[in-house]
Amino acid sequence: MNLTNQYPSLNGKTVFVSGGGSGIGASLVEAFFQQGAKVAFVDIQREASQALVERLRGERPEDSAAQVSFYYCDLTDIESLRATISQAAEELGPISVLVNNAANDLRHDFREVTPEEWDRHTAVNMRHQFFAAQAVYPYMKELGGGSIINFGSMSWHAAQGGMPGYTSSKAAIEGLTRGLARDMGPDSIRVNTLVPGWVMTEKQLRLWVDDSAREDIAKGQCMKGELLPEHVAAMALFLASDDSRMCSAQNFIVDGGWI
Repeated sequence: MNLTNQYPSLNGKTVFVSGGGSGIGASLVEAFFQQGAKVAFVDIQREASQALVERLRGERPEDSAAQVSFYYCDLTDIESLRATISQAAEELGPISVLVNNAANDLRHDFREVTPEEWDRHTAVNMRHQFFAAQAVYPYMKELGGGSIINFGSMSWHAAQGGMPGYTSSKAAIEGLTRGLARDMGPDSIRVNTLVPGWVMTEKQLRLWVDDSAREDIAKGQCMKGELLPEHVAAMALFLASDDSRMCSAQNFIVDGGWI
């Protein structure tokens, strides 16, 4: 990962990342770890997550306070999520940064979606973000402040079809962010939405990025080149750090200038 900025305010802080085992999430975990943070992350991919933990622990400098811990958790099980957040806070310290990253942009035909499938889409892509924020609130209030970073998506801004459960959830997250920012602001907790564009993760390249998609990306982005997970992680570091202490209720878009 080629990130050059250092944020001293992140050193020693406890950061909770959802969906941290692969893709953007793994880059987030690595980026915060490199800042000297104590990173707890959840995922349902055990093998990939454990491999990430082993790699990062092997790369940690002797003088670093950085820690990384993986917790298996199905985010659609809210009681399990609450228990995992409590366990992470007990083991690593009160959580001062929450990164609500986990999602699944599974394609689906609007004509075939059942009510049960719709509920599954929203549970995977939106519902857990609210309950994670609710669960970390007492820790951040006790600490005198904190940062919640909800992950949105440029997909619905660009009127992309083929996944209404995903795009609807991501649109709703921006409303969730603004409401929570107002409610939590008096406790010095800032809440923002990080809105990635089409990020070239292994999953995206394997499932969705064909020649036609690359043409769409080339037309849509103002800037040439691939949007990578580390570009998104760089913004997350800023939003988590004290440098963004007066940034709240905003959308921070990292999409190569998609128009």
